[in-house]
Amino acid sequence: MTTLLSPSEIASALQLRDLSDPDSGPHAIQTLLDGAIEALCGRWQCPADTHRPRGLVAVEDNYDRLGYAPAAITRDTRYTRYASDTVMLRSHTSAGIPPVLRSLAARPTAPEDVLIVLPGLVYRRDVIDRLHVGTPHQVDLWRIVTGKPMTRADLHDMIDTLVNAILPGTAWRTQPAEHPYTQHGLQVDVDHDGEWVELAECGLAAPHVLADAGLDPTHCSGLALGMGLDRALMLRKNIPDIRLLRASEPRIAQQMLDLTPWQTVSMMPPVRRDLSIVTDGSDDEEILGDRARTALAADADVLESLSIHAVTHHEQLPTHVRERLATRHGQTNILLRLVLRPIDRTLTDTEANHLRDRVYAALHRGPVMEWAGSHSPR
Repeated sequence: MTTLLSPSEIASALQLRDLSDPDSGPHAIQTLLDGAIEALCGRWQCPADTHRPRGLVAVEDNYDRLGYAPAAITRDTRYTRYASDTVMLRSHTSAGIPPVLRSLAARPTAPEDVLIVLPGLVYRRDVIDRLHVGTPHQVDLWRIVTGKPMTRADLHDMIDTLVNAILPGTAWRTQPAEHPYTQHGLQVDVDHDGEWVELAECGLAAPHVLADAGLDPTHCSGLALGMGLDRALMLRKNIPDIRLLRASEPRIAQQMLDLTPWQTVSMMPPVRRDLSIVTDGSDDEEILGDRARTALAADADVLESLSIHAVTHHEQLPTHVRERLATRHGQTNILLRLVLRPIDRTLTDTEANHLRDRVYAALHRGPVMEWAGSHSPR
């Protein structure tokens, strides 16, 4: 049975501001994206065709028409947010590609050369740390060409043009990566302070995706690239924490309007809380992080990180610990650390304990409750 989102959860997700959309107000992500589009279109002398569909998409477009197998693990409700059996919150902006390709195929004449641009929010279950959020911004950039087969040389030219537009003068490398909707897939890494950091993934557009949309793959070919816009902007400006991209604090928000390097703003001191929870299955940092975000709702940005420090199965626990926690066979004791750090204010101990208990209530599956505050937050 598929676990479905509630109407309020769907509404909350769709109301989140899309920083890549000018209609939501100016942001540096838009400047970065505009520069990338201008560079690619200038290189190829082709027009850009930008689409901004809403976050609710057909499961068929998000998975089936892109070539995902019916049993692909990414379809599991652990990772996908379903609104119904046939509709979901998109897990990648690539979900918009099948409908756009169908619209191209329906035109009287196929485009000779066009850059399809699909930016926006995507919805995932992810870890909580300084680099990840559950609703990151992505962009899909697909070049569709008629009458000229795209090659791996064209793909490398696309990568070089994009990297120089996003991160001028930065060294890059590729390594093989598999995607069901590309051939000769690659992961693109860039050099950041002496370390390789993933920037994008790409490949030649798979013929089956083009054919399924009604385009003739013997005459039509393409390049496909997907990139995380949050990560790209953080690399460009050297921003240390992804939460800063949405901060309303004036000293921070003003810096999110252009591409000048990040100027350090003093952060509030962190507050740490350690939790010992009991779970019924193989919960990982992604699943626990998603539950914690949901439990904190509007306060989720206060949580800087959630990390697992130890995992012990019931059978491995000392007898006195089993008795104290009242665990049973099949359960697991997980030791977690929460780091709470608001961007614009200092937490009191009482506030920190209340936030800790809200997360604890959402994650703990054992019968014995251990509250930090004076009573349950429920």
